[in-house]
Amino acid sequence: MARRPGNATLAAGRARALAEGLTPRFQEADAEALPFPDASFDAVLSIFGVMFTPHQEQAARELARVCKPGGRIGLANWTPESFIGHVFKTIGKYVPPAPGIKSPALWGTQSRLQELFGSSIRSLRAVSREFNFRYRSAQHFIDVFRSYYGPMNKTFAALDSQGQASLTGDLLALITRFNRSGDKTVVLPSEYLEVVIER
Repeated sequence: MARRPGNATLAAGRARALAEGLTPRFQEADAEALPFPDASFDAVLSIFGVMFTPHQEQAARELARVCKPGGRIGLANWTPESFIGHVFKTIGKYVPPAPGIKSPALWGTQSRLQELFGSSIRSLRAVSREFNFRYRSAQHFIDVFRSYYGPMNKTFAALDSQGQASLTGDLLALITRFNRSGDKTVVLPSEYLEVVIER
């Protein structure tokens, strides 16, 4: 049976919350049709999540809709030239996006965010940050991402064995290019945009 990365993430979140003595309510929902009334929340957050919705304008409208006036929307999105941005480009060579679907990495540009949120917000502040992926080896990185990272999981599942081998080779080359560890482990810096939007 194929794994569902989203379910694994929710399960991990619940386990982490319990370990911290917290009791948040988890609810799986469509980011393009959030099941909450208008102006429900003081703060709305998406960490490397909403950027993967197929209909970006609708997802942005939903984020703004459920946020109270004067509230804040916080986002973290990979940039187009980041390591993960290049992962998107690599897997896109094997499984191109459907017609009309824009790159998720566009959420990592301030110009696209201004387009998406437009006049529905008061202000938008964006700061470039960097996250370092750390794994035992390049193959370890691929194994983990192939199992749990939605875009890569789906791409590998769509390819035959020859395509999977070719994709693995391209990913290994990309990892070698970005690796900063200096040894057999990998340290992969990946730029992201930290965004705070005032509604």
